[in-house]
Amino acid sequence: MTFSVIDWLVAGIYLAVVVAIGIISTRRHDNVAGYFLGGRAMPAWAVACSVLATALSGATFIGVPEMTFGGNLTYLILNIGEVIAGFIVAFLFVPVIYRAGTITIYGYLGKRFGPSSVTAASSMFLIGRLLSSGARLFIAAIAFSLMLYGDTQDQHLIAAIVLFGVVGTLYTVCGGIRAVIWTDTIQLFVMVFAALLSIYLLLRAIPLSAGEVVAVLRDFEGVNKLKVVDFSFNPGRPFTFWTGVFAATVVATSTFGVDHDMAQRVLTARSALHGGWALVASKLMAIPVVLLFMIIGLLLSIFYGRPDIMGDATPADTLTDPQGVYPQFLLNHLPMGLRGLTLAGLIAAALSTFDSAINAMGSVIIADFYIPLVNRGRKRAGLPPREDSVSDVGLSRISVAVMGGALTLFAILAVYMKAQDEGTLIDFALGIMAFAHAPLLGVFCTALFTRRGNPVTVLAGLICGVITVLLVQPYMLQRWLDISIAWPWYWVIASPVAFLVCCAGSTTQNLKGDA
Repeated sequence: MTFSVIDWLVAGIYLAVVVAIGIISTRRHDNVAGYFLGGRAMPAWAVACSVLATALSGATFIGVPEMTFGGNLTYLILNIGEVIAGFIVAFLFVPVIYRAGTITIYGYLGKRFGPSSVTAASSMFLIGRLLSSGARLFIAAIAFSLMLYGDTQDQHLIAAIVLFGVVGTLYTVCGGIRAVIWTDTIQLFVMVFAALLSIYLLLRAIPLSAGEVVAVLRDFEGVNKLKVVDFSFNPGRPFTFWTGVFAATVVATSTFGVDHDMAQRVLTARSALHGGWALVASKLMAIPVVLLFMIIGLLLSIFYGRPDIMGDATPADTLTDPQGVYPQFLLNHLPMGLRGLTLAGLIAAALSTFDSAINAMGSVIIADFYIPLVNRGRKRAGLPPREDSVSDVGLSRISVAVMGGALTLFAILAVYMKAQDEGTLIDFALGIMAFAHAPLLGVFCTALFTRRGNPVTVLAGLICGVITVLLVQPYMLQRWLDISIAWPWYWVIASPVAFLVCCAGSTTQNLKGDA
């Protein structure tokens, strides 16, 4: 099947609405803080929706159905740790960082340790965000390519990535963080509606009652696909009970506490309390939303994998690649018009990650690199620090545009990186984040909960954290110790290493009253 004029019209209208929101938002910025923080006046409910939309991304849209298609519901256990982490970040991280009054969360480290620590932490964030968001954009491109071309040839993946990059950069450059939050809110509802629609159509297509579907999944060729809790002590399994309670808590604390891509939205709320509760709400809302995409994968396992049950309703198309199971269903089994709507849902998943990433990276470039550089020059010249004015908004837009181009290029690089990786798409997207997030968590914990650390040990902690993550990669451990550990445990090992190294030095500068 191919996309009809109506399908393209539906998807085109959605894209037009998203871009229009960005353009409308462009008139409301008086300075850099307004462009990147929205005047700290965004409603908590919109902040919560934006955080959730960004956390879901294209990796959830196609990666989670892929995972439950060939597995079970144990991935859901990670939400226990994410909810715990939401409360930790909301009540221990957000108040201190919000009071610091800086444009980026790494500005707090500057007040705590000195200017050089901002440069080190911000550089770590930029590299990590380029890698992880590039991987997520690539994953969304897989689904887009399958729906439009029926394959995942490199040239088709690259074409999809470029389309996402151009559209996402356009409205984000225009509207700043306000455009990101409001478009993410719309995109969340589009994604959820697409998921609900898919579940409805699958239940209609499968010739079983809901109770019979549950019975089949409970004993699916001898395997319980409804299994949620795995008490295995095998560290190579990523979704065990112990991973969900312990490792996932550490992972999510770093994701929402030290990654400016996520934390930036919290700083746009009207107060630290509003921002903290928005974060907690986003984690609670994530559980049913992720479950929807997991149910899609379970139903697809019957739809494509059990012709004995489907009978005369057995799909005529043959599944060739489990990674594309959900996009293939969308393309071949949805009526005209609805295909365009679900394509809009996929676009929403891709853009909700892309827009926030380039806005956060742009804010780091301006607030943590450009403005400090200018002010150091003005200080040497005996001039007062530069005021945050409307003239810098133009430069902010340029920085966001440059980051949009850079992230698009990294997503194209991910096309070739994934070819060397045999894991699932979710493992690929999340595991790569550890290189930046795990070391940053150790440094932030030093700043927030101790009176130790200085610029030298901050840099040393970040470097040692990265080296630790590299050493625990499967290809390293299997070579030397013939063991492997799942990606959530990278944080549990690397973050304490970074913390201990950072604590090794005495404090030379402190943010009074907050450490």
